[in-house]
Amino acid sequence: MSIRICLFLCLLFCGTGLFAQAIIQGKVQIADQSAEGATITLSGPVKWQTTTRSDGQFRVEGLPAGTYTLSCSFSGYQTSRQELQIPGKNESIIISLDPLPQSLQPVEIKALRAGVLAPFTKTNINRAFIEKNNLGQDIPFLLNQTPNVVVNSDAGNGIGYTGIRIRGSDATRINMTINGIPYNDPESQGTFFVNLPDFSSSVSSVQIQRGVGTSSNGAGAFGASMNFSTNEYNDKPYAELNNSFGSFNSFKNTIRVGSGLINKQFTLDARLSRISSDGFIDRASTNLLGAYLSGAWYLPKSTLRFNAILGKEKTYQSWYGISEADLKNNRTFNSAGTAKPGTPYENEADNYKQNHYQLFYNTSITNRLQFNTALYLTTGQGYYEQYRADEDPADYGINVNTTTDLIRQLWLKNKMYGQIFSLQYKTPKDEISLGGGWSRYPGQHFGKVVRSINQPLPTPFTWYDFDALKTDINLYAKWQRQLSDHWFAFSDLQYRHVNYTIEGFRNNPEIRTNQTWNFVNPKAGVTYKNGNWMAYGSYALANKEPNRDDFEAGAGEIPKREQLHNVELGVQRSEVVPGLQLAANAYLMYYRDQLVLTGRINDVGAYVRTNIPESYRLGIELQARYKKGKTSMDYNLSLSDNRIIDYTGYYDDYDNGGQLVKNYGNSPLSFSPGIVQQATIDYQSGKRTVFTLLNKHVGRQYLDNSGEKSRSLDPYFVNDFRIAYDVPVKKLAKQVKLILQVNNFTDRKYEPNGYTFSYVAGGEFTTENFYYPMAGINYLFAVNISL
Repeated sequence: MSIRICLFLCLLFCGTGLFAQAIIQGKVQIADQSAEGATITLSGPVKWQTTTRSDGQFRVEGLPAGTYTLSCSFSGYQTSRQELQIPGKNESIIISLDPLPQSLQPVEIKALRAGVLAPFTKTNINRAFIEKNNLGQDIPFLLNQTPNVVVNSDAGNGIGYTGIRIRGSDATRINMTINGIPYNDPESQGTFFVNLPDFSSSVSSVQIQRGVGTSSNGAGAFGASMNFSTNEYNDKPYAELNNSFGSFNSFKNTIRVGSGLINKQFTLDARLSRISSDGFIDRASTNLLGAYLSGAWYLPKSTLRFNAILGKEKTYQSWYGISEADLKNNRTFNSAGTAKPGTPYENEADNYKQNHYQLFYNTSITNRLQFNTALYLTTGQGYYEQYRADEDPADYGINVNTTTDLIRQLWLKNKMYGQIFSLQYKTPKDEISLGGGWSRYPGQHFGKVVRSINQPLPTPFTWYDFDALKTDINLYAKWQRQLSDHWFAFSDLQYRHVNYTIEGFRNNPEIRTNQTWNFVNPKAGVTYKNGNWMAYGSYALANKEPNRDDFEAGAGEIPKREQLHNVELGVQRSEVVPGLQLAANAYLMYYRDQLVLTGRINDVGAYVRTNIPESYRLGIELQARYKKGKTSMDYNLSLSDNRIIDYTGYYDDYDNGGQLVKNYGNSPLSFSPGIVQQATIDYQSGKRTVFTLLNKHVGRQYLDNSGEKSRSLDPYFVNDFRIAYDVPVKKLAKQVKLILQVNNFTDRKYEPNGYTFSYVAGGEFTTENFYYPMAGINYLFAVNISL
């Protein structure tokens, strides 16, 4: 697969020089420093958008003659605009950006994100990238083309319950923040994007840090971190209507409006969204409602902002996967709801509401000293409903001798509130940040039987009700020092205190726990920068507490904390030849006591993760960006070896009781492909049309840690195609853009996710695999109108 990609790219780029007509190049500076990731937009006979490299430089080729408006935007700075004549004498430009006089300086950008010179592996994503990919699919699918990422979808089309893995680490090991505020669920430590309907329409920028990265708020980063920012300063009024429809009766409707700057002091931004889909899998329907409201008050040296992010979802369950037999004969089969005789139960659905309220205060104490703080409250409540056949009422606390069909709801009602803060001090050679935060999470787990089908039970009634409480306090200090003209040093020290109390579990109500951890997480590194070259090296230590399920283990089997040692080495050159950027980084992630599934049953009969003494991830990530004429290309390749040094698996023995044990020695970590590669190719045709080819190759993934090929997901190579067309309008709207995206246009049958279990029965060893198949060829069509 990879050979075909390389040959295709080589043939494509050999001919791109034929299209070059004019070149615009330049550099963006901020206080005598370069600005990586600034957005450059050219509007005129054609519209072209790009971002600056790590040295602040940009280059655009293939522009037809005419008059253009060049605008440059960067978070926290005034947008620069100037007129250009092509051809002309102004093709080489130096742009110096000034700070916004009344700017909001987002907390996470200053305190949590890794800067240009920070010695950590990172990818910055701006609003332009998000907009061209945002057709209704969830956030993981918008990030699918970033390095070493694998995404999946329960419904098979990227809408509803979706997942993401970075370097093989799932969402429970990826720290996620929204404007610096923790998002991961404190108990499961997962990230549920379905609870943020159309959140990407309000995101202004994202930074993904692979590895431990810099200190953040909330859950420990054990594979990566994702920092989303919505706190965008919009000085001009705007209105947008974005609508999409596509395969499987999928629809997305979004309205975005902004007031611009009112009386030189206030801004108001709002969004209302609706997303629905029937899904590729049978009955895997999704109905999502989302809203966003943000108001800011700008004073000469301070800013006050309030955000409300509201979400409501109803998703028919499709999280059981399908068996190997059904995968061959009926790829859309869904077992959810089929416990009901006759037709499947119509309301076997997940229902949840989640609202986020954020209040920020930022102030400039002096020219060198700034303070930021935020208070936040996240509320959530909901349930998933199930039709259960032949249930014993005694299991629900009712003494009835006859079994019955019933309908039950498993509820979660929770909230998380807290505060984050940071103090930043900057001189010409030093940048120092002191910060931290605290949070408190009370969670209530309870279940209701809402109806009995065959027996007259006293419904509705609650059959379990258990509380949990988690508190998290963290403090960090970061210091970046310029040692000489080309050398920079970075140090980062974090202290984290966690207390977690659980009052019982649905299946094991007698288990209670009260655990406390105190973690110290140091990080340090150096960066070398000289002209177009930059290199870095860093070491980071991370510690992470177990999640809720890990504690359902009995008094004698309390899981231990996990520990990760992470080394990152990187080098990049921004101008190898005109238009070509290259980057490479190598990493080692060495785990002590990593928690993994082994199939082992604990002393209360539950399958839980087990601490593995030693495991590691060792890899290299290569990236290339190339622009010539009307064609641009982004390519990344990740090669890795991910292993448990000494793995032992456990299998149920239904014939004799108990479990069988098998040692596999050095074995591969599950869901950690040895190769992941992506390529995105854009071609500008004429004045208004852009063609985009996106392809993705993911190597073999093992469903467990045994390394058995029979328990694995086949490698896959998937191609998507997109056409974007700017409709020529002058009076009715500022811009009308039509976008058609055809996903998996080669109709590849593939499965990016699944699970497995094995057992002995009737004297035979049996393995059952379950899969989450993705849709074949499907499409999304969008009409986006800017007023």
